[in-house]
Amino acid sequence: METLIGLLPIILMFVIFYFLLIRPQQKKQKKVQQMQSELQKGDEIITIGGIHGTIHALDEGTVVVTVNDGSSLKMDRSSVRERKND
Repeated sequence: METLIGLLPIILMFVIFYFLLIRPQQKKQKKVQQMQSELQKGDEIITIGGIHGTIHALDEGTVVVTVNDGSSLKMDRSSVRERKND
């Protein structure tokens, strides 16, 4: 019984750590993955590198983004950070 009481603070710290750090990060990651899977042609996006553009074409794992000067950039779907028309 004393060992259980001795381990209680460590267990309590792990539970607090889980609910304050791990769980919110998992929710955020799931939301980003859902947004990336729902991308459509014509969506205005911002990449993780800060490039603003419009999706011109989509593939399973890649996205072709047209930027302001008309240039097309092919990049991984996972490089999209956010969709601007939300």
